[in-house]
Amino acid sequence: MKETIQIEPGAVRLLKKLNAAGYPAYVVGGCVRDSLLGLVPHDWDLCTAARPEQVMELFGEENCIPTGLQHGTVTIKENGTLYETTTFRTEGSYTDGRHPDRVEFVPDVREDLARRDFTINAMACHPEEGIIDPFGGREDLKRGIVRAVGQPHERFEEDALRILRLYRFAARFGFAIDPATGQAARELCGHLDCVSLERIEDELSRLLAAPKPGRWMEPAVFAAVLPELEINEETQRFEKSCEVIDALPAGMEDLPARLAALLAPLREKGVRKALRRLRCSNAKIEKTAVLVREMGLAPEPENLPLQARLLLGRLEPDTLRRLLLLCGAEHPEQAEAFDALEKAAERLTKEHACCRVKDLAINGRDLMEMGAAPGPGLRRMLEALLEEVITGQLPNEREALRRAAAQFSAS
Repeated sequence: MKETIQIEPGAVRLLKKLNAAGYPAYVVGGCVRDSLLGLVPHDWDLCTAARPEQVMELFGEENCIPTGLQHGTVTIKENGTLYETTTFRTEGSYTDGRHPDRVEFVPDVREDLARRDFTINAMACHPEEGIIDPFGGREDLKRGIVRAVGQPHERFEEDALRILRLYRFAARFGFAIDPATGQAARELCGHLDCVSLERIEDELSRLLAAPKPGRWMEPAVFAAVLPELEINEETQRFEKSCEVIDALPAGMEDLPARLAALLAPLREKGVRKALRRLRCSNAKIEKTAVLVREMGLAPEPENLPLQARLLLGRLEPDTLRRLLLLCGAEHPEQAEAFDALEKAAERLTKEHACCRVKDLAINGRDLMEMGAAPGPGLRRMLEALLEEVITGQLPNEREALRRAAAQFSAS
C-alpha cells in the first residue's frame, strides 16, 4: 500500500484557489482510499471550510452546480471535469434512519471526518499537509479490514444504507469486517426498511458485481432486503447460490447471471415480481427473468451445432452466453459441455449463420410475390424453411428457398 498519494492536477488547482482565498480544503473519502491502494479514483471529491455560497462566489455561478446546498454541497466544473465540493459539517440526529435532521457547518476537517461511515473512507489529503487520518484508516487498509468510525451502532442507526455499503466495500477489496462492526450490521439490518428501494438495489447490485462476493453475502442482510427468498428457512440453498455466484464473471455486464443464480428459486414470475419491487430497470428484469426461465438447459454433446443454432433462434448471443456460463457454474460436472456449446454458438454468430427467420435469404414479401397469402400460413412457411436450413436440408440461398417454398405451396 502507498504511503502518499498524487492528487489529480484539476483537484490541486481547486485546492490552491480555495487556500488562497483563506479556506482550508482537502480531497476526501474514496479518492484518498483508492489512491493509497494504488487504484485510479473515479472521482476526486473535495471538502472545505468555505460555505456553499462562498464556493459559488469564488468559482463563479456559471462554473458551479448547486447539487445540495442544504447539505453544503456544490459541484465545481473545472476543464470539463466535475468536482463535488462539500463544506466541513457535523450532522444531527437521523429520525428517518437515512437523512440527518440538520447539518451544522464546522471549521475543522477532523470534525467532518468523524461523521463518515468507515475508517477507510474517513481520510483527507492536502498537497502540503499530507494525509489527515484521525481514525486509523491507513492502518485498516494495511490490515485489510472495514471498520466503522466510532460506535458502529450509531453509524448504522444514522443511516441504515451503510449496512449494505459495509459488505459492498468488503467484497470489492476482499477485506475482512471488523467483528464489532459486523455484529452491529447484523443486529440492525432490519432498519434497512427505512432506505429507499432504489438505493438498496444500487448497493445490492454493486455487492453482487464484486469479484467473489459469496463470503460477504450475509444471510441476515439478504433476508432483510430479499424476503421473497425465505433465506432463514433455506440456508443450504442460499449457500449454494453464493457458490454459483462466485463461479460467474464479476462486473455489471454479467450481473443478470448472478442475479439469476440468487433468485432462481423464485422462478420466472417470482423473479419479475421481486425485481420490480426493488425498482430495477425493465432491461435488468427481462435479462434476469429470461435466464431463470432457461436454466433447465441440458447440453447435447452429440449435436452441439444444431443445439446452438436452435438456441440462437430464440436467444440473443449475449443472453445465450450468460445462460451457458450460469448453467456451467450451477452444474460444474457439465462445465466442459456447456463451454463447448458456447464456443459453437460463438462460431455461428461470427459466421452470421442463419438461426432466425429474419436471417433467411427470402422474406414474407418474396413469398407473397409468389402468390402466398399474408397471415399465419405465411409465417408457418417461413418457419418451415428456417427449420430445413438449420437442419442442413436446404442451403440459405434465395433460389433454393424459392423452389422449396413453391413445393410447400403446391402441397
